[in-house]
Amino acid sequence: MRQTVHPDWDKTPKVRLKPTHTTLIWLLAFLQIVAANRPPRFLIDGQSEIVVRLKEGPDTPIGSLIYRLRGIDPDGDTLYFGIKDQLGSDILRLEAISSNEANIYLVKELDRETRDEYSFVLTLSDGHLGEGNFITQSFLLLVEDVNDNEPIFKPYPSAITVKEDSPPGILATVEATDLDEGAYGQVLYNLQELDGDIENFSVQTVNGKGVIRLTNRLDYERKSLYQLRVLAVDRANQGRVNTGTAAILVKVQDVEDQPPEFVVASPVTRISEDAPIGTSVLQVRAIDGDRGINNRISYSIISGGEEHFDIDSSSGVVYTVNQLDREDPNNSNGAYILEILATEESLTVSPMPSATTEVTVIVTDVNDETPKFRSDRYVCEVIENAQQNTPITFLQDAIPEVFDYDQGKNGTFELYLRGDNGVFDVTPFKGINEASFLIRVNDPSYLDYERVTVMNFSLVAKEIAAKDPKMSIVPIMVHIKDENDNFPEFTESLYTVSIPENCGVGTTVAWVQALDQDSDNYGTRGIRYTNLGGSVANLLNLNPISGVITVKQAGGDSFDRELVSRHYLTVEARDDLGKGNRNTAQLIINIEDVNDNAPMFLANKYEARLLENERQFENPLILEARDMDLNGTKNSHIEYSIVGGDYKKNFSIDPNLGIITPVGGLDFEQIPGDNTNIRPIHLTVRARDFGDPPLSSTVPVTIYVQDVNDHAPLFQQMLYKRSIPEDMPGGTSVLEVKARDADGSLPNNRVVYRIQRGAGDKFVIDANSGVLAVANGSTLDPDKTNPKVNRYTLTVVALDGGIGDQQLSAAVLVNITIVDVNNKPPVLVEPGTIVVRENTQVGTEIYRAEAYDLDEQPVLRFAIDRSGSVARNEDGVIVPVTEYDYLSLWDLNSVDGTLRVVRLLDREKVETIKLVITVQDMAAIDGGPLQTATGTLTIIVEDENDNNPRFRKPFYRTSIPENSKNGVNIVTVIADDADKNRTMTYSVEGPEELLSMVHMESATGELVVANRIDHEVYPWINITVKAIDSGLPPRYSVAELFIQVLDENDNNPIFESSAFEYRVREDVEPGTILANVVANDADSGEYGTVTYLLDRMSTQGKFLINAESGALTVSDWLDRETQPTYNLVVEAWDNYQFGYLSGESRNAFKQIVVHVEDVNDNPPILNIPEECTTITEFHNYREPIVSISATDADDANSPNGRVQFHLVGGKGHELFRFEQVGGDANTGRLFARQSLQDRFGNYSLSVEARDLGAPAHVARGSLRLCVADYNDHAPVFVQPPHNVTIKVPENATVGTCVATVRAVDADVGPNGAVRYRVRRQPGRDWRAFSLHAATGALRTALPLDRDQQTTYQLRIEAYDLGLPTPLSSDLDLTIYVQNVDNYRPRFPNKHFYVNVTENTPDFEVYLPSVIERDEIDRGDEPILPVCFFIVEGNENGAFELHRNTHKLSTIKPLDREQKSEYALTVLATEDCIATPNYQSDVDAVSVLRVNVTVNDINDNPPKFTSKIFTGGVTTEADFGIEFMHVKALDIDDGDNAKISYYLMGEVKETLTEGLENLAVSPFLVNVDTGAISLNFDPQKGMKGYFDFKVLANDTGGLQDEAHVFIYLLREDQRVRFVLRSHPSEIRERIPKFRDKLARVTASVVNIDDIRVHENKDGSVDNTKTDLYLHLVNGQDHSVFEVEQVLKIVDKNIEQLDDLFKEFNVLDTQPAEYQPLTAETLSSNQTVFWLVWTTLFLAVLLVLSLMLCLSQRADYIRKLKAATATAYSSPTPGESDMTIRSSGGRVPNTNKHSTKGSNPIWLHAYENDWYKSDDQLSHSERDSLDENAVDQDISNEKPYFITTGAFPSIDSNETEPQSNQAKYDFYQQLEQMKNAKNMETTEL
Repeated sequence: MRQTVHPDWDKTPKVRLKPTHTTLIWLLAFLQIVAANRPPRFLIDGQSEIVVRLKEGPDTPIGSLIYRLRGIDPDGDTLYFGIKDQLGSDILRLEAISSNEANIYLVKELDRETRDEYSFVLTLSDGHLGEGNFITQSFLLLVEDVNDNEPIFKPYPSAITVKEDSPPGILATVEATDLDEGAYGQVLYNLQELDGDIENFSVQTVNGKGVIRLTNRLDYERKSLYQLRVLAVDRANQGRVNTGTAAILVKVQDVEDQPPEFVVASPVTRISEDAPIGTSVLQVRAIDGDRGINNRISYSIISGGEEHFDIDSSSGVVYTVNQLDREDPNNSNGAYILEILATEESLTVSPMPSATTEVTVIVTDVNDETPKFRSDRYVCEVIENAQQNTPITFLQDAIPEVFDYDQGKNGTFELYLRGDNGVFDVTPFKGINEASFLIRVNDPSYLDYERVTVMNFSLVAKEIAAKDPKMSIVPIMVHIKDENDNFPEFTESLYTVSIPENCGVGTTVAWVQALDQDSDNYGTRGIRYTNLGGSVANLLNLNPISGVITVKQAGGDSFDRELVSRHYLTVEARDDLGKGNRNTAQLIINIEDVNDNAPMFLANKYEARLLENERQFENPLILEARDMDLNGTKNSHIEYSIVGGDYKKNFSIDPNLGIITPVGGLDFEQIPGDNTNIRPIHLTVRARDFGDPPLSSTVPVTIYVQDVNDHAPLFQQMLYKRSIPEDMPGGTSVLEVKARDADGSLPNNRVVYRIQRGAGDKFVIDANSGVLAVANGSTLDPDKTNPKVNRYTLTVVALDGGIGDQQLSAAVLVNITIVDVNNKPPVLVEPGTIVVRENTQVGTEIYRAEAYDLDEQPVLRFAIDRSGSVARNEDGVIVPVTEYDYLSLWDLNSVDGTLRVVRLLDREKVETIKLVITVQDMAAIDGGPLQTATGTLTIIVEDENDNNPRFRKPFYRTSIPENSKNGVNIVTVIADDADKNRTMTYSVEGPEELLSMVHMESATGELVVANRIDHEVYPWINITVKAIDSGLPPRYSVAELFIQVLDENDNNPIFESSAFEYRVREDVEPGTILANVVANDADSGEYGTVTYLLDRMSTQGKFLINAESGALTVSDWLDRETQPTYNLVVEAWDNYQFGYLSGESRNAFKQIVVHVEDVNDNPPILNIPEECTTITEFHNYREPIVSISATDADDANSPNGRVQFHLVGGKGHELFRFEQVGGDANTGRLFARQSLQDRFGNYSLSVEARDLGAPAHVARGSLRLCVADYNDHAPVFVQPPHNVTIKVPENATVGTCVATVRAVDADVGPNGAVRYRVRRQPGRDWRAFSLHAATGALRTALPLDRDQQTTYQLRIEAYDLGLPTPLSSDLDLTIYVQNVDNYRPRFPNKHFYVNVTENTPDFEVYLPSVIERDEIDRGDEPILPVCFFIVEGNENGAFELHRNTHKLSTIKPLDREQKSEYALTVLATEDCIATPNYQSDVDAVSVLRVNVTVNDINDNPPKFTSKIFTGGVTTEADFGIEFMHVKALDIDDGDNAKISYYLMGEVKETLTEGLENLAVSPFLVNVDTGAISLNFDPQKGMKGYFDFKVLANDTGGLQDEAHVFIYLLREDQRVRFVLRSHPSEIRERIPKFRDKLARVTASVVNIDDIRVHENKDGSVDNTKTDLYLHLVNGQDHSVFEVEQVLKIVDKNIEQLDDLFKEFNVLDTQPAEYQPLTAETLSSNQTVFWLVWTTLFLAVLLVLSLMLCLSQRADYIRKLKAATATAYSSPTPGESDMTIRSSGGRVPNTNKHSTKGSNPIWLHAYENDWYKSDDQLSHSERDSLDENAVDQDISNEKPYFITTGAFPSIDSNETEPQSNQAKYDFYQQLEQMKNAKNMETTEL
């Protein structure tokens, strides 16, 4: 085939012609050629051949223009160039570029190594030469070499094994070839090692080959494998340098040249001396120094501690073989240094390598000794008055020593006493190993014979060891000797008595008494009262025996209280009939007073001044009288009373203080007198004492009453109202106000008017007439005021003519309402611009038109002006309504102006709309102009993004080679959007691992390479392309993008992770698959096909591998004994078929170690001694008896070759054991498991040698062992016990068996045969008895006579028949000839008393011994052990009794509060084994009653019965009364339970009144009883409550606290409950009644009194009880009134029903308190005063009504006059509620200019100070009208008045109205007038 290039074919369109036309054309062409044609020729510049040189490979890329052909045709025809089809012509392509030129392009890459030259034949034709006719030209293409080939290694050994002791030399030779030419094809060799370790190897280039040499000796222990890499590098001197690699594994073979190495060996180890035998101490471990051989290691101890330690030869565990003792003198301070030998069991090296190490074992001490006393108990004595440090005397030969032979802290102990309460101390307090101790007196105050005669305590010796210290306790009993050391003690240290000053002779003054704890005449019986000393001792007589003191002489001044009120005397008492110790006591005699002095006033008369209506005098009126009698008694207590005067009912006097106060305010007009302003009142006051009889005196008192201005103006109306139009002109009268003043004279009844506030410069008032008018020039239009005002609230005041602070006033409110007139047009709020989305839902409100009208009641209507509205589209072109009716899109509500969408909007048709909105006031006044307003609303229709972008292709598909560079274009995507938002953002979506390889330009849509793309990981990259427009919300569309990744050979084969060591049995059959070696190549096709090769040298013909599957198989029978291990090298090559020879394959290596496992096919061979091995029974069981061995042809390092020895049978095989010998795995040593003593005899042991293979091979044999006996055991008596006493009745007959003795001998044969005999000792005791030699029966041989001999001492000998020397032992017996009587133990006393202090730990006491003999055998019977048992009284297990030592101790500390006494029954019996079954009638003779009394200590604090105590006291209570108690309980006993009560801190007073001058604590708490008493005199009017804390403290300082609340109440606040029970029946249950009542009523209930019921007639009903109580509000601590209590009870009557039934409550009523008065009115006088009081009140009511109606105008006038006042400058620092005082006054205008002079300006209540400003109605000051005297009031402050004072005013403030608005106005005025702290405020 020939390539022909037609110049025009590629440029002209191809047209298919009909067959007829084609034939015609070819015919015409042929005729033309035949007619005349000349041949063309090549233009080659005179050369005969065209020669072109090109470089191979990428240097001449595909598509390169390599040559341009030129030709010429004489005829000018178009030339056609071509090339003949031949081998290699496909690498060129011809392309015509003109009619006579053509380019030659390279279409395939050149490779010189494949072909270095090409010879082509070119053709040229003009198209007229005929079929197959051409002009030819040779074309030679020479390919020049470039360095593009890597050196390729010829096959070489991949693994080399070298022994570590090999000398330096050649290891291997490799050769690599390079297909390139010249220097590019010449190879040099270099060497690398994977770890950089190449100092032991080198490579040389010799004749093109690489010679690998070993330069140094290798060390297996340092490194066992070298991975060499031989580099073959060409000699290119410029450009690219190519390298080939050959991997060679150098395996180092180990040789035995290293001794064992210890890897685990603790240098120091500690072990406790009490560790049991066999305890592991430590473990050592050694390994073979030759790592590749790893021989077995055996261990042994070669020196140090062999007798105590041994080591397991296999595991290296060191363990104990004997009991350790740190104190053993044979060791070095408890330390053993063991030298341990580790031996390597080598079969090739002799002697076997070994290593030693030393370990130190330190034996630690164990606290195994307990401190011990030399005596079991100590009895001592001491005199009771012994001084401190006096040593006590030990009795009964006691040895005061203690010892403990432990070491260090274990042998150091401390000595201390327990239970002595600090009376004694012991010295020394610490001892080491052994110490003598001494007990001395520490606190002599407790050594009192009268208090205690014997003290029992314990001495403790306790080790100071921190953990588990041992201790010993020994009881000590100290007897205290008595002495005469007590003095007489008076029963009281101070005697206080009282006698009247007029007492007579013989009157008993006092009786004193003294006691003495001593006995007889030294005690109380011998006391005599010997002396009485003091000021009046000569007037008194002292009885020396009884102690009674009487008056001996009366009269004179000695007993006159006015001279001496108290006498002090001293009484003396002595014991020993008045000759012994003495003591004194003080006697105080108080002389009682007699009433003989009358009270006397300090002044002859008293005067005072009182203002009208005042309740207090200007200065307090205090009367004072003195009484010379004894102060604080009734004789000196004075009571004051008013006894004369016409107006005495109008005054009261304090009966105790003498203070006179008015009962109420006096009306000056009601007192008769002249015209002066002062009128007197005369009274008579009496002072009387309370003596018997009482004495009194009187004094005159004059009171001057002064008139004041006390009538304020009064308006005729409470409120004025008027409505006026807003256009009312100035000067027009609005209304008139009137006020009247009830005062009768000028100027007090003159009234002027003023506008106080609220006018706002709009109104004025006439000061005299009270006419209110519109101010001239002012406008009332609310719209012209700021803020807008529709209502004016004016405060008009009326002031009377009082002078100074006597001026009074009244105020009234005037409400003026402004009526609106509609005369203003509306105002439309500018609509502005709004934005509406085109798809807004129909009915959506988009705008609300707003308009307002200044008129009050406009009627506004909205509409759209269709003529003025316009719309435009997106381009700004006006849209006619006819084209798109944009006005029909909206609906405007004419009433509220709401604009809603009624049709869907289309932004594409209209984008901007301007709507004209009009508003009109439909309520405009008739006849006036239209009131309208307009505005333009601009509506912009906002586009909605409702079109998704669209890609130009439904999906994209492309490809890219793997490993493409970053930034290479992959594809570009484009999307279009029909919406207005046409800006696109491109992104890609898919798995994160795919997205990380590409990058999308978000703006252009260009996708480029971002990271390395690997075909082996992702052959396809399938992702999604996303285009998002810029709308809100954005819309998007997606398209799928498929990218194919083209593969390249860029991955080496990789072996899968698998085991590199395999084990195969040596009997495996050939063909067995050993392993499947798998290598993977991530490439595809041939690049990914893996071929497996196996190194032949390493296999030794035993293994094959499948080249395709990688299956490694066994190819020949294996023999472990020949070679146990194979190191195989597996090679994996990719593209092996096509690229191995050309160097285009990649490879990998893997080393596989095959271990041939041994098969157990050889049984062991047993070697056993033929003769009997003889040992004695004393053979050391730790020493081997015999060693046996076995051989096994199998691997000694595997179980198949290791042999274990076992004893499987034979006589006594359980006594022996085999132990493997560490140095020889197949040698065993026979040991005895324990001592063979007494195990003598011949043993035939069946020995089994078993290897550890599976199945195991066994060899058996018989081992004979002979153990010879030795007579080493003497007979041992087993019964009866040694030194036992055997009782034999004296009437026993001859031959009676007394006892049977029995002894045993552990030996056998004659050595173990036992015989008995009685030793013939001096004396004749042995003759009375006979002993059977074989049975051991002891019988009487002679009659026994107790009168001649009571005891017999025998020694029995037991001996064996051993040879040559028999062994024997003795038994001593005491034979006691017993009387026929049966003796039982008896206690000398039937009762034993013990005192134990509670909470004492480990109390111990020894019980007294028993009397064990009857009278007939006194002193001659041997003492037998007697045991004590508790048989009764120890049910709770509090005590423990040691049966042998008779020590009674407490198991746990005793608690007196749980049980104070114990009664234990102790039984004494000689049977110490069985627990006795106590029978009181039988065992009573051997019983001891132990009475244990638990002494109390102060271990419980007092506890109040309640944490809160509440009570109440009335204001009528007397000073010093005890009105309540606090109570605490202490469960301790005696003085420990004595409680004292104290008041803690200050008494807090809350909400109290009348207690300001109280300087002392108002309450006192009785220390002993807890009673709370009054410490002040309550007065009427006092109120409040008190709270304080009380403390309960016992004698030991333990305490508790409680809170006390006490409430002051009136008598009429108490409630009485009547119960149908006597007080004694319910008194204990009253707390329950109080608690239930308090819980139901949610209040504090205090019980005041419980009395027998008193009927109304004064009689007593014993069947009923009156319970007085009061209730307190728990929230604010206020006392409920009786009415409130009754309401609460009625409200909760259902809940209280059960309580009332339980306590039989009959009635609930007030306490009905009726205070006593000095005078009692008769019934006639009561009726008289009631009638006149009623008439007086009626007249007063009529006058009040008349004043209210007539004084209205006067009040208005006076109020106005009060406002026109000149004031001085305000004083800094005063409050807003304080009026400023003025230096000068304007007459008759405002004389109330000082503080407190005008009560009308105050708040309704004096306590309004606690209100905040928000609760008060504030107003800015208004302008005064024309009548104001001074207009300069810029610095004045407004006054405040509560809106609650005016209930009819509708406040304009934002605050809600107070509930105080319900109060009556005049009631509030009265309250303001009566305020204590009266202040005025400025206008």
